[in-house]
Amino acid sequence: MKNWPWILLFHAVFLQLAAYIVRPAAAYRALELGVEPAYLGLIAASFAIVPLFVAVLVGRATDAGREPAVLGIGAVLMVGAGVGLILWSSSLAMLLLWNVILGLGHLMSVIGQQSRIARGNAKKLDSAFGLYTFAGSAGQAIGPSLIIVFGGGQVVPDTTALFAAYTVSCVLMMVLTVFLVRQKPGTGPAATPPPKKLRNALADTTPAARKQLFGAMAVSMMVLAAVDLIAVYLPALGVERGIPAAAIGILLSVRAVATMASRLYLGGLVSRIGRSELIVASTALSALALGALAVPMPVWALGAVLVVAGFALGIGQPLTMTVISLAAPPGTRGTWLALRLSANRFGQSGIPAAVGFVAAAAGVAGVFGATAVTLAIVSGASWFALRRGRS
Repeated sequence: MKNWPWILLFHAVFLQLAAYIVRPAAAYRALELGVEPAYLGLIAASFAIVPLFVAVLVGRATDAGREPAVLGIGAVLMVGAGVGLILWSSSLAMLLLWNVILGLGHLMSVIGQQSRIARGNAKKLDSAFGLYTFAGSAGQAIGPSLIIVFGGGQVVPDTTALFAAYTVSCVLMMVLTVFLVRQKPGTGPAATPPPKKLRNALADTTPAARKQLFGAMAVSMMVLAAVDLIAVYLPALGVERGIPAAAIGILLSVRAVATMASRLYLGGLVSRIGRSELIVASTALSALALGALAVPMPVWALGAVLVVAGFALGIGQPLTMTVISLAAPPGTRGTWLALRLSANRFGQSGIPAAVGFVAAAAGVAGVFGATAVTLAIVSGASWFALRRGRS
């Protein structure tokens, strides 16, 4: 194996480590500023709003060979957002501004990473995306554990220290970006065709493939929104129920470790169960787990539920990447992966804003109940879009 996959995997670790330090930290900072829990959805929405509109343009850039620039700009934006959060985040408006910049940098970094993976051997994409998302999950597991370090027995941790840790992770990712862009990506069958115009890329997709593509995007959107809502609203649930920040950090790490476990042997699970069947079943299981979070329970039971939720939520993301990489016409994979991320950001912006109204009416527990219902609906719809859409 060449050096670049290992660089890419560590790049993914630091990217997700940074993101999962700053997401709960931003929620805690908002609570420090006196923001009502009903408005915490704005934090998640600000992270997603700009990527919602520019994801396709970034994907077209990677299809056109400008992947190094995409990765480099993404890293710089994330470092800049960290500096801003440390120095100028004493109001909700500034907190939202730095989250907007952070969201754009994160999007560019993710598209650059996924475009490289998609150029590999088509027969090994399940395992490749599983390993890639496993690396990201490692960062997601480590990130919340820093809440334990900087929170201790406090209900609200030291947010400035968390923002500093986020910035350090981004700087390390930026250093790896320099080495990553110097390496040539894999040249599998996905890398050979020239990029097509956007109109042609969409028109050349067959109806069966389009059904799979949009089905995969719907699952990916809802699964990622659910993970985001856990990251944003679990701290609020802790404040509401008097759970110490250290315990919340452990619970968030437990969710991420369970996600890692589901991704480590993803190729074997797909060969035994089937890709579409696994996507549908995991989405349904995650709906049950999210619904259980709405029920008052001791901390140990919350941990058990989050193990199930993390395991189930970890399956959808890498498998939908594989579905899109295989169903997209040659020369358009970066574009379709970007459309998937655009759908993700739509979910990350629209769904948290919607559940904010639920939080205002039914409390934080209502957020998890509403998310569970939506996951169940998406699970049923994906059965027809993915399984029956196969040729």
